[in-house]
Order: sequence, then C-alpha cells, then structure tokens
Amino acid sequence: MDVPGPVSRRAAAAAVLLRTARVPRECWFLPTALLCAYGFFASLRPSEPFLTPYLLGPDKNLTDREEPKPDRLLVLKVLWNDFLMCYSSRPLLCWSVWWALSTCGYFQVVNYTQGLWEKVMPSRYAAIYNGGVEAVSTLLGAVAVFAVGYIKISWSTWGEMTLSLFSLLIAAAVYIMDTVGNIWVCYASYVVFRIIYMLLITIATFQIAANLSMERYALVFGVNTFIALALQTLLTLIVVDASGLGLEITTQFLIYAGYFALIAVVFLASAAVSIMKKCRKLEDPESSSQVTTS
Repeated sequence: MDVPGPVSRRAAAAAVLLRTARVPRECWFLPTALLCAYGFFASLRPSEPFLTPYLLGPDKNLTDREEPKPDRLLVLKVLWNDFLMCYSSRPLLCWSVWWALSTCGYFQVVNYTQGLWEKVMPSRYAAIYNGGVEAVSTLLGAVAVFAVGYIKISWSTWGEMTLSLFSLLIAAAVYIMDTVGNIWVCYASYVVFRIIYMLLITIATFQIAANLSMERYALVFGVNTFIALALQTLLTLIVVDASGLGLEITTQFLIYAGYFALIAVVFLASAAVSIMKKCRKLEDPESSSQVTTS
C-alpha cells in the first residue's frame, strides 16, 4: 500500500537516485577494463632484451661506449655559421622570404575562411559545400603541381617577377572572396587561391632545396617555418584576437588581401632591381671590348 505524503515522495526520489547511481558503474566497467589491458600490453616488451645485442652487431656500426657530450657553444657557433652561409645566397633568401610570408598569409586565410563563408551564406538557411570545395581545391592544386614540372622557365631570371605576379593574383582572389557576397564566387576564388599557393610553394621549395646541401635542409626549412608561424601568431593577435583589434571577419580578409598585395609590391621591386643589375652586367663586357679595340 502506498504511503501518502512527503514520505512516499522521498522514497521514490531515493529509488531513482539508487537506479541512476548504478548506471555509471556498469558503463565504466568495460572502458576501465580496456584501459587496464592496454596499459598491461603496452608495458609488455618482449623484444627489448634482444634489441641492444642486435643494434650492436658488427654490421650496424654502433657502439655502447658513451661518447663525450659536445660543447654547446661550439654547436651554436656551427649552427650560426651554417645559418649565415645559407642565407647569404640571394636566390635562397628571396625564395625563403616569400615562403615564410606567403605561408603565414595562407594559414590565416585557410583557418578563417569557414567563418567568412558562414557570414556570406549561413549554414542554417541553405545547403553548403565547404568540404567539397576543400577537396576540389586540393585535387586541382595537385594537378597544377604536377603540371609545373613541364614548364620550362629560367627561375633565376624570372622567379621574383613570377612571385610578384602570382602574389597579386592571390591578393585579388582573397579580395573578391571578401567583397562579393555570393557564396559560389567565394568558392571559386578560394579554389584559385589554393591552386596558386600550392603551385608557388612547390616551386619555392624546389628552388630552396636546389641551393642547399642535404645536411642544411632541416635548418633552412625549420627557420622558414618558424618565421611563418611567428608572423601568423603576431597577425592573429593583432587582427583576430579580442585583446588586439578584434576585427570582423570581412575586415580581416580585407587585411589579408592587402598583405598579399604588399608581398607582390616587394617582390616586384626586387625583380626590377635584379633585372637592372643583369642588364648592366651584359652591357659592361661590350663597353670594355669597345675600349680595348679603340
């Protein structure tokens, strides 16, 4: 017989609590058992007693003798000398600067383009194809990278001009994506943006590697990546973060378009200087030969 009043309500509440209290125990039993089994088998390493004798075999050229630790100052000095030697090459410096600057801008556009698309066409109002656009842009970028191998051009002469021209096209694509309020135009501009970047970054990587010995690959590409990420962090703090300017997404992309336009101007000026220097070198032998014949 049910007992009316507060007593029955308390009993019912207590029964509910008891039933819910049993659920976590039953739910956590299987994951806990799996974690324990994983920890046991991860710690079980039957190959370790045989690993050291195998690595110390006569054909492995290894030894168990402890070598003295290298001098840290000497290591830093060697590293610094390698750094100066690598970046003293003007072609390598040019391609590395573009590599770092453009990678910074590329990361910003790729990271925040979803927010821009959401602003142009909210996903709750219409079907979106963001994932498909990412896949298509990657595929077309790979095709462009494959095709660039068949392009015959003197990159030492026209490399900086090419970087300037295509950086300007990237700036135009980002600007169109930002200002035109049509999602399909945004998609097309983004595809063009990624194709151009993937094309140029492949050329830049090849040109950097061509001016280096294999032992210095890690140094140069590591420094370039560090500079790109440092610039990206600084740009994010200034433009995106609330502690900085905290700009709207459309204003952010306007700044990114101006950023790539600035890269284009810098490399256009550098290309003009390089072409003028090469023209003067070509004129000097002719003038010297005229003096000797007179």
